Amino acid sequence: MHDIRFIRDNPKDFDKALGRRGINAASQEILKIDEARRSAILSAETAQAEQNKSSKLIGAAKASGDEHEFEKLRKLVADKKAEVANMNDKAKALDQELNLTLMSLPNILNQDIPDGENEDQNLEIFSWGKPKKIDNAKEHFEIPAAIHGMDFETAAKLSGSRFVVLRGAIARLHRALAQFMLDVHVNEHGLTETITPVLVKEEAMYGTNQLPKFSDDSYQTTNGWWLIPTSEVTLTNICANEMTPEVSLPLRMTAHTQCFRSEAGSAGKDTAGMLRQHQFEKVEMVSVTHPDQSMQEHERMTNCAKAILEKLKLPYREVLLCSGDTGFGAQRTHDLEVWLPGQQAYREISSVSVCGDFQARRMNARYKPSNGGKPEFVHTLNGSGLAVGRCLIAVLENGQQEDGSVILPSVLDKYLGGKTIIDHQGNLY
Repeated sequence: MHDIRFIRDNPKDFDKALGRRGINAASQEILKIDEARRSAILSAETAQAEQNKSSKLIGAAKASGDEHEFEKLRKLVADKKAEVANMNDKAKALDQELNLTLMSLPNILNQDIPDGENEDQNLEIFSWGKPKKIDNAKEHFEIPAAIHGMDFETAAKLSGSRFVVLRGAIARLHRALAQFMLDVHVNEHGLTETITPVLVKEEAMYGTNQLPKFSDDSYQTTNGWWLIPTSEVTLTNICANEMTPEVSLPLRMTAHTQCFRSEAGSAGKDTAGMLRQHQFEKVEMVSVTHPDQSMQEHERMTNCAKAILEKLKLPYREVLLCSGDTGFGAQRTHDLEVWLPGQQAYREISSVSVCGDFQARRMNARYKPSNGGKPEFVHTLNGSGLAVGRCLIAVLENGQQEDGSVILPSVLDKYLGGKTIIDHQGNLY
């Protein structure tokens, strides 16, 4: 959420910044609501002062026996009381309207973000690994070694489209990948492993900017809980309405959870296989930092995600998202795109974003300076470390052999009991 004081003092700069996201003259509506809200608050305070003054005079009028003055003052007090209540209600309604308007506007981009309309204008800044030449490369759901372990038909019977039942070696490989990611993040990257709920209150979704704008992309239960689209929601909201000591920063957390997305805006896109599912698993990374550390932390988190891909020997590239492709709550985002031989394309497997104080303002997450200064908002960051299902796809496609088997990354040996291959019949050995 944006700082209303900044908008009051810098309306042109605010409009210019949001103009990079295709939003024009946003400050006009905001300042109009803000002015009406402040006017209502002032009117309420003025009427309250007049009510208090008249209340003090009532006793004197009563004591003097001046019934006319007494009744006049009593009516004035009653009128002012009603006026105060009316102005307070109006101010409250305008305050809610202002907050909703501010919450519906995206974050301001860092100045170094390239202008662009969509992913075609993203900027590649790094690449690792050379894609192997695989003759007649198949997509993950076509590889003989995987066919036996991916059951889309049964999943459709149980739940509908965009679900999958994993069995046998494929299920075990999926579990091994998640455990491997967690171990690396905890043991090598110093993240604190955390287990969180997958059902959250509405305010948690507001805090990490899934609401109000993206309600159609998530699932809500009949009793008001929301299913998390990622554990960014729960991990970041741990700091909601908290005052974290400066010496405790940065907080670095990771969690492996089920995630749920309706994919409302992707009808007809990636419908084959398990690339885009309503239910999937992800190992998430979240950092909560001092404002001076957030950009450095962004690079560190990106390197944590890159390390997973490199250990798995999966070719990838790193791209800096342009203005038109950067997410709603992000100031700056690095996407990691893994090479998928079956598609002959790089596809996103991790998105690492720095949000500045955008989320912290929404959830009132602050830190207490060690020098005793005024509390300030923390900065928040989030990133995939990685999406487990997409990592499974990449391992299968990059490891596929001509005979239909799949050679698995050696780093997973200890998670698979020393077994290194899934044969063309789906057996792990």
